[in-house]
Amino acid sequence: MPTSVNRTRPAVAAWAALLQVHATLVPELDAALRRATGLPLSWYDVLLELDAPQRLRMSDLGERVVLSRTRVSRLVTELEAQGLVRRESNPDDGRSAFVSITVTGRQRLREAAPHYLAGIEERFAAVCTDDLNALAATLHKVLGLADLPDPAARG
Repeated sequence: MPTSVNRTRPAVAAWAALLQVHATLVPELDAALRRATGLPLSWYDVLLELDAPQRLRMSDLGERVVLSRTRVSRLVTELEAQGLVRRESNPDDGRSAFVSITVTGRQRLREAAPHYLAGIEERFAAVCTDDLNALAATLHKVLGLADLPDPAARG
């Protein structure tokens, strides 16, 4: 017989709160971004990951945006149809492909960024900077990334 989850345990309570925040904020940010720019949040996330000098393999993109291989492929096809990304065969491995952001994709990302950031800032406005830094540091520890630079040190 399975053991019931004890939500009074600190790790379980933290996980439940994280899931609730995610479940609430993602649809809110998606709706606000669509209203302001016409871009779904999933498109913005992919464009943000691709906004780098190097091309990413489709599989690497899938890991970064935490989507299934099928969903990433569909999403890239949608973005490609809009001229926001470009997919290229990998000459070293015929089973994989690279995907990169286009000039138009980068422009749409830049136009959407202020709306995306405003949505995040609005939801986190009631949280002080020290608590936000502590939250970020804590989540990095959960991911095993505890040695990342202190965001407060960036000035």
